[in-house]
Amino acid sequence: MSHVSEASITKTKPNKKNNSIPKIKDAENLFRTISGNSSKTMSVKLLQSELRKNGILPNDPRIKSLSEYLSQTPGVDEHITLEQFKSATKECYSIIKKALSGEFVIPDFEKFTDELKTIFDEVKNNKDGAVADYIPQLKKVSAEKFGVSICTIDGQRWSHGDSQDFFSIQSACKPLNYCLALEENGEEKVHQHVGSEPSGHSFNEITLDPKKRPHNPMINAGAIMTSSLVRPDLCPADRFEYVLNNWTKICGGSEPRFNNSVYLSELGTADRNFALAYFMKEHGTFPKGADLQETLEFYFQCCSIDLTADQVAVAASTMALNGMCPLTGEKIFNANTLKNVLALMSTCGMYDYSGEFFFKVGFPAKSGVGGGLLIVIPNVMGICVWSPALDENGNSVRGIDFCQKLVKKYAFHNYDSLARSDSKKSDPRKKEAEESSNNIVSLIYASYHGDLEAIKRYLIKGVDINQGDYDGRTALHLASAEGHENCVNFLLANGANIHSKDRWGATPLDDAKKSGNKNILSELKKIKQ
Repeated sequence: MSHVSEASITKTKPNKKNNSIPKIKDAENLFRTISGNSSKTMSVKLLQSELRKNGILPNDPRIKSLSEYLSQTPGVDEHITLEQFKSATKECYSIIKKALSGEFVIPDFEKFTDELKTIFDEVKNNKDGAVADYIPQLKKVSAEKFGVSICTIDGQRWSHGDSQDFFSIQSACKPLNYCLALEENGEEKVHQHVGSEPSGHSFNEITLDPKKRPHNPMINAGAIMTSSLVRPDLCPADRFEYVLNNWTKICGGSEPRFNNSVYLSELGTADRNFALAYFMKEHGTFPKGADLQETLEFYFQCCSIDLTADQVAVAASTMALNGMCPLTGEKIFNANTLKNVLALMSTCGMYDYSGEFFFKVGFPAKSGVGGGLLIVIPNVMGICVWSPALDENGNSVRGIDFCQKLVKKYAFHNYDSLARSDSKKSDPRKKEAEESSNNIVSLIYASYHGDLEAIKRYLIKGVDINQGDYDGRTALHLASAEGHENCVNFLLANGANIHSKDRWGATPLDDAKKSGNKNILSELKKIKQ
């Protein structure tokens, strides 16, 4: 066994004898780290696999230059040289390095998404609920459809199931229209016409608050009202195009579709919404000059937009990142707008289940009767769950089930931080110990446990491979002592010094002898000779 004292994991002292190897900080060393050896070429599939494992997909606009280079440059179908790698990554080197060194909000993205898949498989067995039938076109969608997508604030993406299928956004359009109304009119004017309280009534109830306003923007009356405030100066066609363009922006450049058959179906079954509009008109609730028929048709158009779970997850991540799209870096909404919309999604976003949902799950969400669930975990990620089977409140049964299982495992509830000492939940974000401990100690700790992926991340970050801990023990010492052959081979290929001595005078070769691993011993002796 190796010498691992308490001081070794709490303090770090430079090993001045063995600090000649440069830190991993440039494209050449990143190239070497990814390939895992001293080869003059790198497998293109390996590079793409490493990026995907960390949540960077080939269609990510931030690595467009890399994707184009790989697809357009002759002779790089399978392998690329160092010079080709430098050319391919010169415009996106920073994002690649951050991804592979674990500097994103979810460092071990592969582990996290594997656990999400487990939750997905459990939830898939839930056959409760029924597809909405009051809009004929929605009734045609299979209740078996089920897709989940996530996008973190660093643009790490993962999808599973029917995440590429387009579905009707329905009431999940309400947060965006509210954002647009706020951006164009300001909070004071918007809330002269719509309240900010949970209604305590059904989402389509014909009722107003004491100030003769719809109770909030997340119910039908409130959404009709905020729609009347979105670019009324434009003609109907340009007005709707304006909304579509904003969906494209918050989805990272991916365009939505308009489903005309759903729109006509909405329009043909809109008696209650017309009644709501006339009720508000009777009480003088609409802004001056609002055209009732045009407003309703515009509202139905917004509800008839089709998006995929992939797209909605990116939109939700834009909300999680305070109005900035993580894939494009474009600032779309200001901070105060997002504060307001997330607060109302928390209290009013899940129809008559809103209070209980926030009590049990604790993060903002907005559902739609098309089965979509737009979920925002502020400063972490956006999620979309799509499953058309609804409960009695009009919320996706599997969507709620997925959220409950997610928050049972992970500390994503808004108030989990208050119960940290009593909680057994894990947190996939950067661990406190990792944040506070020295990277060198972390590298050595990873070597002790044989965690090759973590070793790679620390080398990409620029940690000196030959730096010793408080006892002068290096990563190679620990990997040799514990018999981790793959780690030893990787460390040697990246310049680990076999002559490093700890404070007892022991080298990695001495540790290999004690561990009794013949393969490691043979490899170290070969290099020593």
